[in-house]
Amino acid sequence: MTDRDLARRRLERKRKLTGDLVAYVVVNAFLVGVWFFVGGGYFWPGWVLAGWGVALLLDAWNTLYRRPITEADIDREMRSGS
Repeated sequence: MTDRDLARRRLERKRKLTGDLVAYVVVNAFLVGVWFFVGGGYFWPGWVLAGWGVALLLDAWNTLYRRPITEADIDREMRSGS
C-alpha cells in the first residue's frame, strides 16, 4: 500500500468519524428532547449517551491517534529483543 493510499484511508476514516459525531449529537439531542417533553424523571437517555459515547471515543482514538506500523517500528522492535 502506497503512502497516498494510506493518506486517503486516513482521510476517509476522519470523514466517517465526523459523520458519526454529527449523528451522535443529533440522535442524542432528540432522545434528550423526548425525555424532557414526556416529563423527565429517570434519565434513560444516559444509557444511550454513555454506550454510544464509549464506542465513539474508541473509534476516535483509532482514527486520530493510532498509526500504521512502519519499517522503523519493526526494526526498533527487532533491536530491543523483547
